[in-house]
Amino acid sequence: MALDSSIKAVGFDMDGTIMDTVVDYDKLTNVVADEFISLGVPMEVIGLDAKHQSMDESLKWLKANKPETLAGFSKRVGDRATRIEMANADIAKPFPGAMETVRALKEKGYKVGILTRGGHEYAHYILTKCGVIDEFCTVIARDDYPDNEAKPSAKSIEHLAEKMDVKPEEILYVGDGTVDWLTSVNSGCRFIGVLTGHTDEKAWKEKTDGNVELLPSVAELKDLI
Repeated sequence: MALDSSIKAVGFDMDGTIMDTVVDYDKLTNVVADEFISLGVPMEVIGLDAKHQSMDESLKWLKANKPETLAGFSKRVGDRATRIEMANADIAKPFPGAMETVRALKEKGYKVGILTRGGHEYAHYILTKCGVIDEFCTVIARDDYPDNEAKPSAKSIEHLAEKMDVKPEEILYVGDGTVDWLTSVNSGCRFIGVLTGHTDEKAWKEKTDGNVELLPSVAELKDLI
């Protein structure tokens, strides 16, 4: 596989793709439920576990019983997520060869950006701390736009395309998880998966029916340009 002439820009996921980070994703999965619990929503309304939570029912309960708590709800959930993300932010570092690939892409004329489900504060802190934020023409985080426009929504790639002044179909998106892959499927951009995150080759193939291009890491992408 190689990058064809239609590709004009490359977007990268951050955690597990460009950056080697430590985030408690179990806690992140439960941030909304934790906020509901703190507001007194009964567990039978919230749901048995994170995979079976009913956000709509919980919000209806709050509207009926504690309407004053709805103001600022999204911000409080976002703040909870940011605290979890920031817990180990100081030990984050780029994966070996990742930034060399980014620079090689730029030398070849590709525009390069970041599209992450990490929060704005977290993403900018890590990239700035590691001295690499200026290598990217744009960094788009989950809270830079409305929640329903974050990955895997096609809107997320549309925002990335707009910032890089290209069309969605002119973007190669690189990520370490199936949410990243679904983002590309929904938006029509090309995708390459990497094995530096929590998704191994077997899981990739099972979750995508084998319909995914894989590389060991971002470092190997340099060989395709």
